[in-house]
Amino acid sequence: MSESLHIVGVRHHSPACARLVAERIRALRPMYVLIEGPADFNERLDELYLPHRLPVAIYSYLSSDRTHRGSWSPFAEHSPEWQALQVAREVGAAVRFIDLPAWHDAFSRMENRYADVADHEHEERAEAYERALTEKLSVQGRDALWDHLFEDGCDEAELARRLSTYFDNLRGPDPGSQGNQAREAMMARWIAWAMAQPGEPGRAQALVVCGGYHAPALARLWQGLPGTLPETPQPSAEIRDDDDEEESRADGLQAPLRFGSYLVPYTFKRLDAFAGYASGMPSPAYYQWMWEHGPEGAAHRALQQVMQRLRDKKLPASTADLMAVHLRAQGLARLRGHDKPLRSDWLDALAGALVKDALDAPLPWTYRGAMRPGTDPVLVQAMDVLAGDTAGRLAPGTPQPPLVAAVQAELASHGIALRGQLKLDLLTETDRARSRVLHRLAILRLPGVRRTQGPKLAMSGERTEQWSLSEPLEQQAALIEAGAWGASLHDAARARLEDDLRQAQGRIGPLAEGLNQAAWAGLSALSDTLLRELRAAIAAEPRFEALGTALSVLHTLLRHGQMLGMADAPVLRVVIESGFDRALWLLEPPAAIAPADMQSHLEGHLALRRIVADVLAHAQDHPDAQPLLDLEPARALAVWQRKAADSAAAPVSRGAALGATLSLAGRIDDAHAQGESGVAEAMQLLHSLPAPVLGDALTGLLALAREQLASEPAFVAGMDRTVQGLDNADFVRAMPSLRAAFAWLPPQERGLLADQVLTLHDATHLSRRTLTAHRSGEAPPEQLAEARRVEDAVFARLAAWGVTLEEEEKEEKDTEKAPRP
Repeated sequence: MSESLHIVGVRHHSPACARLVAERIRALRPMYVLIEGPADFNERLDELYLPHRLPVAIYSYLSSDRTHRGSWSPFAEHSPEWQALQVAREVGAAVRFIDLPAWHDAFSRMENRYADVADHEHEERAEAYERALTEKLSVQGRDALWDHLFEDGCDEAELARRLSTYFDNLRGPDPGSQGNQAREAMMARWIAWAMAQPGEPGRAQALVVCGGYHAPALARLWQGLPGTLPETPQPSAEIRDDDDEEESRADGLQAPLRFGSYLVPYTFKRLDAFAGYASGMPSPAYYQWMWEHGPEGAAHRALQQVMQRLRDKKLPASTADLMAVHLRAQGLARLRGHDKPLRSDWLDALAGALVKDALDAPLPWTYRGAMRPGTDPVLVQAMDVLAGDTAGRLAPGTPQPPLVAAVQAELASHGIALRGQLKLDLLTETDRARSRVLHRLAILRLPGVRRTQGPKLAMSGERTEQWSLSEPLEQQAALIEAGAWGASLHDAARARLEDDLRQAQGRIGPLAEGLNQAAWAGLSALSDTLLRELRAAIAAEPRFEALGTALSVLHTLLRHGQMLGMADAPVLRVVIESGFDRALWLLEPPAAIAPADMQSHLEGHLALRRIVADVLAHAQDHPDAQPLLDLEPARALAVWQRKAADSAAAPVSRGAALGATLSLAGRIDDAHAQGESGVAEAMQLLHSLPAPVLGDALTGLLALAREQLASEPAFVAGMDRTVQGLDNADFVRAMPSLRAAFAWLPPQERGLLADQVLTLHDATHLSRRTLTAHRSGEAPPEQLAEARRVEDAVFARLAAWGVTLEEEEKEEKDTEKAPRP
């Protein structure tokens, strides 16, 4: 490597690496300081020198109708990249970010540029090396290993040697994944360019600050490359595959691209590895204290704040406990060969002194990622203190995406203040407009905007909703990040909603929920690309029951959503037509229906029947108009007819299918006739079934055709004969499902049915309540029937032994029998 080039491999957000970078830049005074960061931000580097409160991050995004990518490049004061920015300006060096923009394919699966996992495709070697080191040095976890090797306060020369050895062995000869190879090729071109520029005596030519994993490769790759200025890739060629290009050509247009980079305020909580952050150091507050005050000052602040937090939470934290923690930490440091206790020493000491019970989960600092369930409350609070609650703030005048101003303008024009509670009357135009704005903000996941009360469905008919509004610290960052979706609130909410619908991957439940959100937010127009995707994706829905409620809700929005702006919306047509076709395919094969799915199965039949009836009525009222929906009612009728006749099908499905055909009688040319013929078919179906499932079939019939059957005297008479014909055992088995079936009738219709039953038995002098009322001292009908079944079994056993009842007793018993309810 040339003596005028210095590559400093670092671990992101390490105070030791930050001190090394600052010392090297001040000592070498390089002409160019090249930093791993998004190269498309180079023209706006001055924004980083505004008086922000750290941490902040560069948020880079790319978004289109088919793709959305975003990644963060965070900076804390103790980040090596931030110190490189500051000290480079101090010594008069030219600063450049040299990494690929976030929209490149290399970042397609990365949410954070500074992820310090070695390589998703080549991690095994790095993990084996770190595991061998931890075993050799008797430390637990990669973070404790890092502290032991690098955060112990050694001088810069020794630190540089250790880092070089560590990263050389971590990477070895591994070429890296294609994504890392692309990134390193870009960074190497920048190095070659900087090395080809004119230099000055007494100054190094270039100093590179990059993740230590990349350092060994960059030292090799830059040599021999041309010294021309690297061209920043453009996103248009990076995100389309062949299918996208063919589709764009077929449409005669290209999908619009939204891309850019903006500074956003960040927080220590988001920076913490234990909150799921994939790179850098854990416990950012602790390492910030180390940067500001050194190891002893950091330990003093950590102990002080941890003990105060524990006392506030009423957890054990006495003065004796504090002394025990201090003594344990000193002892652990000596045992481990540390001049001063390090972070892992203090944490182990806290656990040893303050945790009194057996641990149900590993110590949280011995692994990466979110803390596991069962972690002791003392340790949870200690880790939260060391993570810190510092939130960054952007300096006034920092450029922001157009969405930020657009949202502020929308809120002001509708008189919405993001504080307190807001109650809206959805039947007034002013409040309906306010509701649309708030629902759009909710679609963008804006913190501080939460609906606490209101109807679930957009067409429910309820008129009020309540919102809880506030302006938490993370709201500004979330709003800037939402700028990736569009420049206006309408466009951004629509793009985010389309992405949510795309993520549903054709599952009808999430699709229906998303389109219900679209109705609340007044977003009826969605992209043609999404409509094509939805039509194809719904074909993958595996369950008929999942389609029922969704189709019903969406059909109601299509036909009656004028107030919401959703009537005749193309996206609703696409989903309903595709869902209707898929539902018929799923209904065709015989299948058992679990009791838990019975309600949703019936709702599926009801939704199909409602759609068919609506299409037929529209065709009859407007014979010369375009069809309401592009579907075939006759096909649905054919499926129902086959289902009703299929002895292998579930009884509830057979009953519902027959009920659907009966309810549509007269609307389709070859439909079944109404009246006696329909009743005969219904009774024929019921008589063909065993008693335990008799009520299931009746449930399907009444759910779909109660208007046609419940008022027919022939049906009532037939059901009465059917029930009276059951022996006691079958009556007991049939009773639960029969009771469930008649629950589909509204109270008034049940009363009319009771009148007909009393008429059949010449008991019109009795009140209809006679058939349903519980008499004092009498058992319910099910218990009476069971008792009668047991009694008959006893008589049968007696008869087998030649013991018979007197004829008079039999006659008396027969006269006591009453009509079964």
